[in-house]
Amino acid sequence: MSNVKVFVLIAGMTALFGVVGQALGGQGGMLIALLIAAGMNFFMYFNSSRTVLHAYKAQTLSPDEASGLYATVDKLRQRAGLPMPTVAIAPHAQPNAFATGRNPEHAVVCVTEGLLRLVDQDELEGVLAHELGHVKNRDMFLQTLSATMAGAISNLARFGLYSPTPQGERSSPLGPLLALLAPVAAMIIQFAISRQREFKADATGAAISGKPLALASALEKLQQSAQRIPMDVSPTVAPLAQVDPLSAFRGLSKLFSTHPSTEERVARLRAIAARTTG
Repeated sequence: MSNVKVFVLIAGMTALFGVVGQALGGQGGMLIALLIAAGMNFFMYFNSSRTVLHAYKAQTLSPDEASGLYATVDKLRQRAGLPMPTVAIAPHAQPNAFATGRNPEHAVVCVTEGLLRLVDQDELEGVLAHELGHVKNRDMFLQTLSATMAGAISNLARFGLYSPTPQGERSSPLGPLLALLAPVAAMIIQFAISRQREFKADATGAAISGKPLALASALEKLQQSAQRIPMDVSPTVAPLAQVDPLSAFRGLSKLFSTHPSTEERVARLRAIAARTTG
């Protein structure tokens, strides 16, 4: 996604943040909301990877601590023409992975302990190549920021519903309704971003690894495991994972899922494999 589109997204999320503040607290509320949004954008630009790693309870690794994993990432990132990212592991039984960071020079690729126990080497390369696809496409920061902003908009709306309007300010009579609708709007934006980014990362990852069917197989395993094994992680950072880590809590409902269906992703990867071998 281009820098212009990133700017438009950040501006749109920030504007929505301000509209909620104005509706709930008048002009003063809008100013405060915009200042908070600006501060949040600045903080997340420099601290996005640290924030996400903390949310997943992940720890960075040195080459000596995980030589096999490190070597696999190094091989794939060279194929992709990328700098070596920081490698991390999260202590979760659910198999999953994510990438974060503000740009390829400050990227982090993280896998869970459950992933390393579940997949074979080809599938692991497919999963890691998908995450390096996010790095190559420069959308890790975009996804991190959109997730953070969506969560902040929801929290602001919830706070505003139960907070009095400052003395002398007039809030919009539509404030309570907007407070309910704004988080839904933010979620829809976040869903649209995540959906397209996952499809793109799948295609890029398939090209990097040269093993689209291995990635497809891994995705099926990850999705089945996510439905059985819960992960204790904030919904704010759930969209960054390769498959929805909260599937076990969502049940059959896809209404609040920020990921495209695994079936559709697998179908697209099989189509890529067919074109490659055809």
